[in-house]
Amino acid sequence: MAKKYIFMTGGVVSSLGKGLASASIGMILESHGLKIAMLKLDPYLNVDPGTMNPFQHGEVYVTDDGAETDLDLGHYYRFTNSPLSKASNATSGQVYETVIKQERHGDYLGNTVQVIPHVTDEIKKRIMLAADQEKGIDVLLIEIGGTVGDIESQPFLEAIRQFRLDHSTECINIHMTYVPYLKAAGEVKTKPTQHSVHQLQSLGIFPDLILCRSESPLEKEVKDKIALFCSVSKESVIEQVDVDHSIYELPLTMIEQKLDTQLCSLLNLKCKKTNISAWGKMVKTYLNPKKTIKVGLVGKYINHQDAYKSVVEALYHGGIAHNVKVEVIGFDAETAKNVDGCDGYLVPGGFGERGFEGKVAVAKYCREKKVPYFGICLGMQVLVVDFARSLLNLPNANSTEMSPDTPDPIISLLSEQEGVKDFGGTMRLGAYSCSLSSNTKSYDAYGAKKIEERHRHRFEFNNAYKKQCEEKGLVIAGTYEGLCEIAEIKDHPWMVGVQFHPEFKSKPTAPHPLFKAFIGAMING
Repeated sequence: MAKKYIFMTGGVVSSLGKGLASASIGMILESHGLKIAMLKLDPYLNVDPGTMNPFQHGEVYVTDDGAETDLDLGHYYRFTNSPLSKASNATSGQVYETVIKQERHGDYLGNTVQVIPHVTDEIKKRIMLAADQEKGIDVLLIEIGGTVGDIESQPFLEAIRQFRLDHSTECINIHMTYVPYLKAAGEVKTKPTQHSVHQLQSLGIFPDLILCRSESPLEKEVKDKIALFCSVSKESVIEQVDVDHSIYELPLTMIEQKLDTQLCSLLNLKCKKTNISAWGKMVKTYLNPKKTIKVGLVGKYINHQDAYKSVVEALYHGGIAHNVKVEVIGFDAETAKNVDGCDGYLVPGGFGERGFEGKVAVAKYCREKKVPYFGICLGMQVLVVDFARSLLNLPNANSTEMSPDTPDPIISLLSEQEGVKDFGGTMRLGAYSCSLSSNTKSYDAYGAKKIEERHRHRFEFNNAYKKQCEEKGLVIAGTYEGLCEIAEIKDHPWMVGVQFHPEFKSKPTAPHPLFKAFIGAMING
């Protein structure tokens, strides 16, 4: 069977949920026995999102091979078994950087270098690279960031137009739009969708399916009107109504509308009978919890819902494992003075001095009050700084990231980072192994002596203080080549800090062991 390609574009407004829709479609295809892969094409000129502010871009999702990628790859991971690597995310910055390097090298034999064909050819190469990154891939889903009409997106749209000409029987286009309800008029309006589709058609791309994002179900007359004016069959207009309780309901609503049947028909796929029993069971558990627990999330970007997306989802997954609802309560690390009222607290990763002391105060509170605490990356370093100040009698202990001249650098720059001047892609990135010590909470959670987790950091625990810390009750529970990967507080119900990012490897059907253990500690506390 020839490899198939599904292109997902968006119109009207951004943030429609193309990533979730793509991930849901991937999950549906997998439920039919197909092997899928996913690719996110981002129009921005940054080479990757690694240096972007979370307020602008949300979290940075890291793959095993050390790629700093778009947060939609987190959705892909949580919903599917797609391989995720550097081949799974391409930006305009990467594409143009490659083309310019090739021009400087003389690869174009004196030709004038242009968007067409050189940039579009490079984009098509990225598509093929993603499709061939593993053997046996049946379907590649390609999500194009931004909306139709964006200047930045035009090379990508032209590339997929060309790609479909070359693979006419193996490609389909899905276009996602917004169908608004105007309260003053008391009507649902289809014109934005019509204009978006017409603009796409003017570029030579004709959608096979239209996903209509809306706040409430669409009347048959509305869908029929969209079909008529957008030149698709009535069955090809699929509504994507805001789900009531969980994003994990989305694939089930798509199957209800027989989207999977249409995809298999359009692509001439040989699909097995769908099997979504495990997913359906997970959603049922999520929607019917026995009780609610509250987790305090302490960070700098709590007002931006995507800044800690994987962390929040991993907390929900831990709740699913125990059949409890997790209510995440955000605390601004700069202003939070009273953090009472939660069953446990999580300090996620981050960079910079802003809000650091507030996070240290939360670690101190949890240590003294015996409240469950989970520190991730910077959150682990915060745990260690509080420990050094309070129990080693080193009041000026700090990280050299926050205070370069601290007399007690309990957290210091990784030796491999010395002399590094460029910020993009130069951190310790990707998957590294970690050896766990027995008789620790981390070992109990994993049930294994050796694990592998993904990293994104420049600073580390300073081993010059290791002996002092262990004498006072800090447990180095996990290491990699002498580096502290996991720190725990002895004689505490559950206070664990990890240098890596476990949230990147949690799924709703397979909650991460540490998040599962953290939620369990709060329930038992």
